[in-house]
Amino acid sequence: MHGPTVVSWLVAALAMGAAGLCLLRLRGAGCAGPERRHPDRESDTAEAVMALGMAGMVALPGPLWGWLFAALAGALLLALVGLLGPGPRAHRLHHGVGALAMAYMALAMPGGSGGPHGSGGHYAAAAVPGLPLVTGALLLYFGAYSLWAGSRLLSTPAGPLPAAGGDGLGRACRVAMGIGMFAMLLTM
Repeated sequence: MHGPTVVSWLVAALAMGAAGLCLLRLRGAGCAGPERRHPDRESDTAEAVMALGMAGMVALPGPLWGWLFAALAGALLLALVGLLGPGPRAHRLHHGVGALAMAYMALAMPGGSGGPHGSGGHYAAAAVPGLPLVTGALLLYFGAYSLWAGSRLLSTPAGPLPAAGGDGLGRACRVAMGIGMFAMLLTM
């Protein structure tokens, strides 16, 4: 990631925290038994994979992440059109856009020169015409998504920390991921 090292580590920590929340929800959903399947299990799995990949991409940048996220985006978009079974179309679309954005960021940065271990490498976005428009569109999308998801989180009933299957925990994970994506795009 381009920018101060502390920002890179904060984004990596945010992504790991979001992955932990998603895995906690998955664990809670798995305890419910097969007869009471958690409706957001696919979404939580995609968010956990994306969050772990985001943390890995920040800590160890390189083009391999781009190809892995491109494959994930392809699978999510195939699932979106119904080729991989029924499921939540809006979540699949959002996760597909997120995976494409991660592939775009991983492939736009030079391999291994950035991140918290590097010298703060620079993205190649300015050298290729049209890429600043893609970055701007993704910034708008994830900025608006973070605000929308955050407003939904604020509307969750107040009380103690939500249970592992609680809706507030899933919303918190989505807000954290949206903010992390926004921060990574902002540094391009």
